[in-house]
Parts: sequence; C-alpha cells; structure tokens
Amino acid sequence: MTRNEPIRLLHFADIHIGMENFGTIDPATGLNTRVLDFLSRLKEIVDYAINNQIDCVLFAGDAFKTRDPNPTYQRGFARQIMRLSRADIPTVLLVGNHDMPVMERRATSVDIYQTLEVPNIVIGEREEVHVIETKRGKLQIATAPWPQRSRLLKDTTFHGKTQDELDRELERIIGEELQRLAQETDPSLPAVLTGHFSVTGATFGSERNVMVGRDAIISLSALAHPAWDYVALGHIHKHQNLNKDGYPAVVYSGSLERIDFSEEDSAKGFCLVELRRGETTWQFMPLPVRDFVTIEANCLNDGDTPTEAVIRAIERREIKDAIVRVRIKLAQEQESKLRIKEIENALSEARYIAGISREVQRDARQRIGLLNAESLTPAQLVEQYFISKSVPEERMQELLGLARQIIEN
Repeated sequence: MTRNEPIRLLHFADIHIGMENFGTIDPATGLNTRVLDFLSRLKEIVDYAINNQIDCVLFAGDAFKTRDPNPTYQRGFARQIMRLSRADIPTVLLVGNHDMPVMERRATSVDIYQTLEVPNIVIGEREEVHVIETKRGKLQIATAPWPQRSRLLKDTTFHGKTQDELDRELERIIGEELQRLAQETDPSLPAVLTGHFSVTGATFGSERNVMVGRDAIISLSALAHPAWDYVALGHIHKHQNLNKDGYPAVVYSGSLERIDFSEEDSAKGFCLVELRRGETTWQFMPLPVRDFVTIEANCLNDGDTPTEAVIRAIERREIKDAIVRVRIKLAQEQESKLRIKEIENALSEARYIAGISREVQRDARQRIGLLNAESLTPAQLVEQYFISKSVPEERMQELLGLARQIIEN
C-alpha cells in the first residue's frame, strides 16, 4: 500500500436490530427470524470490510430498534464490532436517535465500547472532529449525532417558546455547529462529515414508522461545504444522494434491511467510498436482502373459481423465503367460494405470510343507515342488516327465508 492510494471507507447506517415484525421464532437460536435477517446483513458488511482491505468503517447511527436494547441484541451487535476491532479496522459509531437516551447524562446504547476502551472504536456522541490513522494515511471524520434537544437547548431563554420556535432554534444551533466543524478541519487531509438527521429535499422511507424522538430538518446548504469530501448520513432509510450535481456527495446509505412493504422495491446496502482530498468517488453496494412480495389477484372475471385464480397469481411470482401478502379482488357471490386453506398451501414456500386480504365488490343495494328505515318493511330491514355485516349471499338468502317465516308467524 502506498500513501498515494485513496483511503477506502465503508459507510452504512440504520441496522435497527430488534425489528420483529413479519417474523417468527427460530428454533435453533431462539431469536426472531427478522432479527436474524438484520444481524446477517451486519455480518455481511463486516465480512466485506475484512476481506476487501477497507481502511475505515463508518456507521451513521441507529444500531438498535429501541434506546434500551436487550442483552441478546447487544451481544449480536458487539460480536461484529469486535471483529472489526480485532482486524485493526478503525470504526466510527455515530449515535442516532434510536441509540440515544431521553436524558442527556444517561449512557447511549454504544457507550460501552468507549467505557471499555475497545481498540480502534470511536464513538461519535458529540459534535467534534476525529483524526483517524488508517493504513493508507490520515482521515478526518467530523461527527454530528442525533440533535438531542435537552443537550442543545439548555439556555433558559428558550423557556416558554412554542414547539415551532424551538425547532427553528435547534436547527440554527446545529447549523452553527456544522460550520464550526468545517472550520476545524485540516484542509490538507481528506475530511468526512457524518450526521444522523433529516435533510431538506430528502425522500423519506420507512423510518417514519419506527421514529423515536422529534425530528430536526437540516438544510442541504449546511452540509454541502467545501471542507468535506463526502457527507455520510444516517436516519432516512431510502438510499439517495442529495447533492447529485455538486461536490461533496451528501449520501444516505439507507437501512440494511427492508422494514415493511413500503420498501418492497427498494435496494438495500452500503456505500464504498474512495477518499482523496478534493476528488473523492463512491458507489452503492447492494446486499441480498429479504424479499417483500405483494401478489394482486383480480378474480372478478373468474366466476366459480376464484381460488384457482389466486393460486395462478401466486405461481407467477417468486415467493421462496419471501415475506408475502396477497390482495384479492372478487365479487360478492364469489366470496363463499374462496378457499383460504388452499391459498395458504400455495404460499408454503414463503418465509412469512403477512396477510391475505379480500376486497369484495358489493351489489348496488344500500347498506343499513343510508335509507329511510321508516319506509322499509321488517324483511327489508333484516336484509339491509345482513348486507351491512357482509354476510355471504348464499347464507344471507337462507337466513332471510327463516326471517320471513318468523315475521309471517
């Protein structure tokens, strides 16, 4: 290796170990299968770093789903971080909103590495510039963790202000801190800014479904500063570069795994960065993540065979080991002919069946409550009640016959 080679940096974020939706218990480990998915992605990233001569790993926040992860999840994360430490790969762990306690003086979920002075591990819990010595030379990483309101809004002059006023004040303070960090860098060395927050112009993803804390929105202009050669962001789960036509790139690496069906078509992975002062390049490296598959089955033209139509729709898709949901559209008279057990059998290769939902097209008869009840006969009222309860047509006619007998008697 020569000092003229670019410094190879691996940037990833938002592991959220502890996400258990769409999972079951794995009998071999006792862990939720979705937790195993997230831990597998983390292991794959560490494998890549070790096997591909990565000089520095940068994790841009949110190791766990909650601020107080259980010991089993902490152990899973620690196993991989310790592999990086033992491989002499400097690793920066930025503190995200899911890592940070509500109260300022309490420990974050990653503080233990700093307390134990684990070699090669740097914790980004404050706005500061860290000089990292790598095998290919020195690198500056400025850390801007999740903006904790209780820490940044201490001044008593903030008391009594509205929430919107506090939001604006917080964003002003963060902007000033980012400017200070830029001024503290050595212009002769490659410099990276890493932050965990939302940025104006970003496309949001599934993070809104697992949000912890009140969000702060930072302007892109505060980040796209010439002091930086790359801006590594965490918090938003959709991978994107917010400064496509400029330098430096301002990049969300995105989450490591799909969280829900809103990310069905989203690629997941990490960013590989080659750092040189003033001429840094990067690329997105996708990971083989768990598939989410939505199957749409329109059975309206299939008469008495809606089940067969759904199964054909399933057979047209690759569902092996995927998390699958089926959405069926059918007519009211087809509902009683739908055989759910056979549909579940057709989905046997899926890792998890997230749901089989039905959208039933009712006839034009109005539901109870939309008509003038006083104008209806007792039999018509009973019929409207059955319609309002979505009773299948065949069963409804049977019940109406019995109801008429009771009314006539």
